[in-house]
Amino acid sequence: MKIKIIALGKIKEQFLRDGINEFLKRLTPYCPVEIEELSPIEIKDENLTSKVLDDEGKMILSHIKPDSYVITLEIQGKQLSSEEFAQKINDISISGINDLVFVIGSSCGLSPIVSERADFKLSLSKMTFLHQFTRLLLLEQIYRAFKILKNETYHK
Repeated sequence: MKIKIIALGKIKEQFLRDGINEFLKRLTPYCPVEIEELSPIEIKDENLTSKVLDDEGKMILSHIKPDSYVITLEIQGKQLSSEEFAQKINDISISGINDLVFVIGSSCGLSPIVSERADFKLSLSKMTFLHQFTRLLLLEQIYRAFKILKNETYHK
């Protein structure tokens, strides 16, 4: 199985880039993971936020294959324990799906058309995180999931 993370915006902070690169390296033995950074659309007028989200949504959907399993990160998504998340990844893998795509929206949120495309909606927490942090948190949880699935030790 191949994992792709579609995220809007670049990571500016070096400490976050270092953390993201560390987990990408750690994931190498388990599966290929690709991060596709898309440029968010600048909102010049707050009244146009929903239009911008729709445009971003169309851009995101153009990077998703029709047969991919899509997990969106959303505030209203389902919260899972690390073990439940590992089981979710395992269930997707054994179902024969080859492409797993995670979508992280921009700082303005996620387009409803992307949310509708989701096969599963995930919330990392009831708390709100900067979307740049979300990428690091997601990669750490994907890594943790593989460690759980392989019965390998990883600090709790």
